[in-house]
Amino acid sequence: MTRVLITGGAAGLGASLAAAYRARGADVVVADIAETAETADGLHLDVRSEGDWAAARAWVEEHWGGLDVLVNNAGVAGGGRVDVATMEEWQWITEINLFGVVRGTRTFVPMMKQAGSGTILNIASLAGLVHPAGMGSYNAVKAGVVAFTETIGHELAAFGIRAAAVCPSYFRTGLMDSVQGADTALSATMTKLVANAPLGPDDIAAAVLEGLDRGEELILPDPAARAAYELKLSDRAAYDAQLRRQAERLS
Repeated sequence: MTRVLITGGAAGLGASLAAAYRARGADVVVADIAETAETADGLHLDVRSEGDWAAARAWVEEHWGGLDVLVNNAGVAGGGRVDVATMEEWQWITEINLFGVVRGTRTFVPMMKQAGSGTILNIASLAGLVHPAGMGSYNAVKAGVVAFTETIGHELAAFGIRAAAVCPSYFRTGLMDSVQGADTALSATMTKLVANAPLGPDDIAAAVLEGLDRGEELILPDPAARAAYELKLSDRAAYDAQLRRQAERLS
């Protein structure tokens, strides 16, 4: 039986991943800051809290004796133009979206090393690969997640542990409910893009598991994400021109 812990698993992509894993017969525990996580198959977890991570590890040790898959999914929305977003906003999003991933990985890697196996699935974003204007903090932390995931993939391969980063484009989710920041114009634009996206979290979750099945370490789970990243790799001039036209609309 595959044992899976998913942070931010009470709603959105986390909940869809939990359902997808359960459909495959896995044992799943969702760990979330939301009160809805405090159920028979849920844990309260603030990814900023070392104590909460220690409690999650203790729960896994007591109930399962090990962990097969850690999904670092918990995250918040943010961003803002460089002269509008505050340093407090940068610190907030970094603590959750980047350091939360690092804390989770550090918590469970020793257990996986001892077992000689495991998977660490880090939910990043297309923003970790493609960097539109007005989203400096979000782009930076998601790029950090991508870089961190590649690093630990190399570092932990000898121990039988694999790591994969997921980089979706916009999809319909409640992520924008968490948005904070002084740049309200940017927030409004992001909210509209999320609301009008063609895919929902169930679509992304299914594509993520299919990517893992194929052994992918960088998973681009939707056509828009694949097209945008391919443009950056194949025609950098066109990519830059497109993003600078978008930037002008923020001015």
